[in-house]
Amino acid sequence: MAPSSHSILLHNIRSAENVGAIFRTADAAGISKIYLSGYTPLPIDRFGRPRKDIAKAALGAEQTILWEVVPDIVAHIEVLKKEGATIVAIEQSSRAVDYKTISPQPKMVFLLGNEVEGIAPEILLQADVIAEIPMHGKKESLNVSVACGIALFRILGL
Repeated sequence: MAPSSHSILLHNIRSAENVGAIFRTADAAGISKIYLSGYTPLPIDRFGRPRKDIAKAALGAEQTILWEVVPDIVAHIEVLKKEGATIVAIEQSSRAVDYKTISPQPKMVFLLGNEVEGIAPEILLQADVIAEIPMHGKKESLNVSVACGIALFRILGL
């Protein structure tokens, strides 16, 4: 299977286990690249050694999916847009649309943010669309890695 032109942008994810789980899900969904920004943990430590906590959840996907550190998320989103990408933020917002209404585009970047605070408003403004997964229970949100999987598979029609 040829790699897709879809990617994921993770900003300020605090949990290495969530990052690993997203790598694994991204691999299953055929995502071509993951961008890591803010304080999101990287698959390697500062000495270039693999991080066991990410590797345990990723099950090797951290070695097969390309990844890149993004020092300035807003500038990077601008570059991605100039390259023709549609930026889809997975977030709860008054501007959000139901994720089931979003059609796949040729080049999509799925933006996910911090597990507690979500995506900062100034970054959310950069999104072309904000997709929300409706909540029907007592809890207000899903785990970020679970939300990522649900959104990827539904929006991309997998």
